[in-house]
Amino acid sequence: MNSKKIEILQIVEENARIDINTLSKMVDLTTSEVDALLKELEKEKIILNYSTVIDWTKVEINEKVTAMIDVKVAPKRGVGFDEVAERIYRFPEVKALYLMSGAYDLQVVIEGNTMHQIANFVSEKLSSIDSVLSTTTHFQLKKYKHDGVVFEEVEEDRRIVVTP
Repeated sequence: MNSKKIEILQIVEENARIDINTLSKMVDLTTSEVDALLKELEKEKIILNYSTVIDWTKVEINEKVTAMIDVKVAPKRGVGFDEVAERIYRFPEVKALYLMSGAYDLQVVIEGNTMHQIANFVSEKLSSIDSVLSTTTHFQLKKYKHDGVVFEEVEEDRRIVVTP
C-alpha cells in the first residue's frame, strides 16, 4: 500500500466528513485522484464504514444500556474461535466482538434498552450456545472517551494558587 493511501486513511479515520477538496490539498493530489483512491479503498474493504460518535446521554429520549460481556469458550477443532464468534456477532444486539488474551476468550459489547433486556440476551441467547462455558457481564456506567473522542472536556482550574 502506498504512502498516499495510508495518509488518506489516517485523515479519514480522524474526520470522515472532511471535504474532498480539503483532503486532496492535504495529500497533494487532485480531487479525482482522491475520489478514485477512496472508492478503491472501499472496494477493497479497507474502508468499511464511516461513523459518527454521539453522546447519547444528551439525548434523553434514546439512552441505551451498554454491557461488556467476557465469554469463556471451548474452541472447536479446525475452526478455533471463529465459528462461535460468527454465531455471536450475528445477533443484532451485538455491537462489537473481540478475541482476547487472558482469562476470557471473547469480549462481546452489546446494547439494550434496559438491564433486563441485556440479562435476557445473556441467559437466553449467549449462554445457550454449546461452546460457551461461562460469562461475566460488566455494565457501562459512564463514557469518558470513545474512539479518541473525549465526552466531557474538563475545564482548566484558573484560580491562583495561594500558599500560607
